[in-house]
Amino acid sequence: MRARPEFVSFGEALTDMIRLGGDRWASVPGGAPWNVARVMASFGIPSAFGGAVSQDCFGEALWQASEAAQLDLRFMQRREKSPLLAIVHETHPPQYFFVGDDSADLHFQLDALPEDWEQDVRWAHFGGISLAREPLASRLVQLAEHLKAGGVKISYDPNFRAAMTEAYDPVLSRMTEIADLIKVSEEDLRGLFRTADEEAAFGRLLAMSPAAAFLYTRGSEGASLHVGSQIWRARPPQIEVVDTVGAGDCSLGGFLTSLMRTPEAGWSAHLRASVAAGAGACLSAGATPPTSDVVTQLAATVVVQGPL
Repeated sequence: MRARPEFVSFGEALTDMIRLGGDRWASVPGGAPWNVARVMASFGIPSAFGGAVSQDCFGEALWQASEAAQLDLRFMQRREKSPLLAIVHETHPPQYFFVGDDSADLHFQLDALPEDWEQDVRWAHFGGISLAREPLASRLVQLAEHLKAGGVKISYDPNFRAAMTEAYDPVLSRMTEIADLIKVSEEDLRGLFRTADEEAAFGRLLAMSPAAAFLYTRGSEGASLHVGSQIWRARPPQIEVVDTVGAGDCSLGGFLTSLMRTPEAGWSAHLRASVAAGAGACLSAGATPPTSDVVTQLAATVVVQGPL
C-alpha cells in the first residue's frame, strides 16, 4: 500500500504547446506546481499534486505522467472543461501566452479531496499562475491559511508570469506572510515588483515576512539563503549545461527534501542540496529531475559560505 502523502503541491497542471518551427508543435505536460510534486516524488518523498485537469487528450497525458511519477492520484481531479495551455511560440528567449478561459484548473474543489488527507501532510506547496487566476486563487490562499493554522509548513514560489499584474500584489503579500519558505529568482523579483533593481525588490520581499526562510536562486551564479539576519551563499558545481528547464523546481525540491529528511542537518546542508539538485536538472533536456545519486555527487562539489 502506497504511503499517504507527506507533501502536496497545489496549483496548475497544464500543457506546454511548444513551437518547433514552422507549423510543427509539440505538447509537453507541465505547470510549476505539478512539476514540483513530480520532483519531490522522484526524490523519494510520498507526494501528491492537488489540482484539476481536463478529460481530453491533454488531461489524459497529465494523468498518465502523474501516475508514472508515482503521485497520489486521489488529489488530482478531472473536469469536463477545456485544458489549460501555455502557447510557447518562441523558445530563444521564451515567449508564450496562456489559453484557458473557464478551463479545468479553475474548477478544482477542496471538498473533493480525500477524507482525512491532512493527517500525514508535513509540507504544502503553492505558486505558479494558479494564484493569479480566480476563482482558484482565493480558494488556494484560503487553503494555505487553513493548513498553516493546522501546523502544516508552507512553501511558496511565485514563479512570475505576465498575468501577475498589480492585481496580484495582495496575493504576493499574503502568501509571503503565510509561507515558511519562499523561493524567488532574479526574474521573479523584476517582474513582481516591476523594477530593474533586484536587490531593492528583494529587500521589500524580506520585509514582508521577517520570520521566513528565503531561497534566492541566481542561475549560474548559484543561490543564497536568508533566514533572519543570517545569510548563506552557495556556488554551483561546474557542469556541462544541456538546458535549464525545470532547474528552479528541482532546486526547491532538493531543498525541501533535505529539510524533510534531515531537518537537523542545518541551513548550509539544505542549501547545498538545493543547488546540487538545480544543477542536476541542467544535465538533461527538459524538466527531468536528477537521481538522488547525482544530487549526492554534485552536492560534494557545491561550495557554501555562511552564515554571514
